[in-house]
Amino acid sequence: MGDDKTHEGLSLETIRAAAERIEGQVVRTPTRHSRTLSEITGANIWLKFENLQFTASYKERGALNALLQLDPADARRGVIAASAGNHSQGLSYHGTRQDIPVTIVMPKSTPTIKIRQTEMVGGKVELFGETFDEAYAHARELERERGLTFVHPFDDPQVASGQGTVALEMLEDAPELDMLAIPIGGGGLSSGMGTAAKALRPEIEVIGVEAQLYPALYNTLNGTDLPIGGDSIAEGIAVKEPGHFTREVLRDLLDDLLLVDEGHIESAIALLLTIEKTVAEGAGASGLAAVLQHREKFAGRNVGIPLCGGNIDTRLLANVLLRDLARSGRYARLRIMLIDRPGALYQVMKLFAERNVNIIEVIHHRVFTSLPAKDSMTDIECEARDAEQLDALVASLREAGYSVSRVEIDQRTD
Repeated sequence: MGDDKTHEGLSLETIRAAAERIEGQVVRTPTRHSRTLSEITGANIWLKFENLQFTASYKERGALNALLQLDPADARRGVIAASAGNHSQGLSYHGTRQDIPVTIVMPKSTPTIKIRQTEMVGGKVELFGETFDEAYAHARELERERGLTFVHPFDDPQVASGQGTVALEMLEDAPELDMLAIPIGGGGLSSGMGTAAKALRPEIEVIGVEAQLYPALYNTLNGTDLPIGGDSIAEGIAVKEPGHFTREVLRDLLDDLLLVDEGHIESAIALLLTIEKTVAEGAGASGLAAVLQHREKFAGRNVGIPLCGGNIDTRLLANVLLRDLARSGRYARLRIMLIDRPGALYQVMKLFAERNVNIIEVIHHRVFTSLPAKDSMTDIECEARDAEQLDALVASLREAGYSVSRVEIDQRTD
């Protein structure tokens, strides 16, 4: 990995041409240095805010570049894609702007919100099959039947060239960058950005980042057989198979490929919101997650990270933030054994008040427990200033004779 080669249809020239083609039609998003994230990670962090695009994703760039190169007759007939994510919105939005009919095939299981978001920006959604593979196969059939042009979400040189414009802007705004940490799903963003970066700065290191649950390219490049699948928060890069074109590009371009676990992705989402005041989806936060999980790899380096998307369900985001508070020791569920009699809970509440710990919720367990009938198990969700304040509360409860334990969550970010 890491050799600089040219691949047909994808080069610095095609990326520069894409930049000229799409200029003024997508947001030229800012690249900013983050002093606080740099202090936390030990690396010098620059963030590229692609979540500020109209559809909150870099996918607009590649989709628009492909649309603008259509033959007029093909444009009149329209385009088709299979996608339940950001590609569907980017293609629909810019296709509608160009008066190009856009059809998106999605699995029947696609959440209603994703269907609505695509339709709101002008796409016509057709539901087919139970899986993405079934939807994809159906879209290719409709391509032939209706004479439509298929626009692949990543495995296409025109699309990858559009995505590569992200790197042109990053290196123009932050020429001191000597490393890029790029999330990889199908490989369109990383192949485009990597091609541009290596052509402009041959010494720059291009680091790919995959979700640990979906090490598709990792297996391909390393000859491993790590399991693929699971419910990843980084659904935008939860791809079972990388593109055929992009995998060959990345085989030559990548200097390293890292895997990140779900806990670090969650922490990255929370840090970006609390420190940078910006919303990133799981895939969009994966570059930062890699720096958090593999600190020695990035220590002291000037690292560019594209925040490639900001489309995350608000309820999921709320859960991520609460779980992050729990990991940091500011939010906890304490399980306390009590004698089930009047005043027992009141005595416990007094200790919470003395330690100035806020009670969020109280849940009693009397029936579904192995405790004696006169005892109860009480779960108290609470919020403190920091982990030390919670530790002091637990110590006070135990000194008062109570049996106390913490209901833990996954601590994979430790």
